[in-house]
Amino acid sequence: MTRAKTVPHPAVDPPLPATAASDVLVVGLVGRIGAGKSTVARELATLGAEVIDADRLAHEVLDEPEAQDAIVARFGPTVLGGDGRVDRRALAGIVFGPDATGGGAIGDLEAIVHPRVRRRIRARLAELRTGGGGPRRVVVLDVPLLVQSGWAAFCDRLLVVDCAEEVRQERLARRGWSSAERAAREASWERGFDPGALDPEKTRRVDASRDVTYTLLQIEALWNDWLFN
Repeated sequence: MTRAKTVPHPAVDPPLPATAASDVLVVGLVGRIGAGKSTVARELATLGAEVIDADRLAHEVLDEPEAQDAIVARFGPTVLGGDGRVDRRALAGIVFGPDATGGGAIGDLEAIVHPRVRRRIRARLAELRTGGGGPRRVVVLDVPLLVQSGWAAFCDRLLVVDCAEEVRQERLARRGWSSAERAAREASWERGFDPGALDPEKTRRVDASRDVTYTLLQIEALWNDWLFN
């Protein structure tokens, strides 16, 4: 189902509780849409990581009564489905549709959704970081536009998911997005991304251009040699 991506920005919040380096390791996923971040996140979860998925949290936020009221007030009752819940496809059609101008609709949706997603992410990180000692736990932040939205500063490690451009475009073509939505999502990546902002000391890369097995072998090697060394 088509849905509006979330890019929760952490800038206005106070610092998270401190944690010992051996206790919780926060890994941020970085990559363009269609690069294969979801595949990487699923494999890391299989290996034992906890994945904090901003998109899933955004779906939960859309069911909050206050968020629903704010969305209906801004975008109208047509965004509600027959069950009274926000219809993500209808909402995306407005936010990314031909009548959306200047990114105003996207910005308005972000203003409603992002603070609520941000609070959920921070609450879970705080819970993990105050949980006491024990074996190292790997927590993966799967947040769209993680670097652009400021979340990289919360991460101990960054994992960049690379993908050959022709393969990425083929994947995007299968998602069924309108040309306007696809262009808007691509433009979101370009705004504010500085490759030089990636700290080489805490950054590694994985290539997700080929089959899943090829990607998984790289992830397993990183799990053993990078995340736990």
